[in-house]
Amino acid sequence: MSRVGKKAIVIPKEVDLNFDGEVLSVKGPKGELRRFIHPKVKLSINGSKISLSISDNSKESKSLFGLFRSLIANMVLGVTDGFKKTLEIIGVGYRVELSGNQLVFNLGYSHLIKYDVPTGIEVKIDQKNTLVLSSVDKELLGVTAAKIRSFKAPEPYKGKGIKYLDERVRRKAGKTGATT
Repeated sequence: MSRVGKKAIVIPKEVDLNFDGEVLSVKGPKGELRRFIHPKVKLSINGSKISLSISDNSKESKSLFGLFRSLIANMVLGVTDGFKKTLEIIGVGYRVELSGNQLVFNLGYSHLIKYDVPTGIEVKIDQKNTLVLSSVDKELLGVTAAKIRSFKAPEPYKGKGIKYLDERVRRKAGKTGATT
């Protein structure tokens, strides 16, 4: 049995929950999220706490137990506080601009990379090399940040590219030249 799944989720006062047997909707001051709950996971709301249980002892049910507990906890945390990821763009001439709902990257390629920001993601550009993404949906935020990072992942020799703010890039030594 999952140790994570056994923990109850505390619901803050400003959060409203609605569960109709299949779909859980969580509404708070920052927004609203909805998620389909797998039939093998049983959800019970007792006052200001959510508890989960499983229908049988199969391996799939046990793995879904901890997964859905984490997903629901992230939903509650997202609608109260929200999530934020910061990306840093490193390189001479590398920059990003926001035009409407589209990010335009100049990353040293022969062309500009244009990326439509998904709905639910807020973008803020600090200076020309720091991109701050925020959202109530942790899953969507992670996918969006990973997609943007994939445009030019940091390379190990000079460290140029797009990296998370707290990411450490392992640097390699370059060629030492001819030894005679």
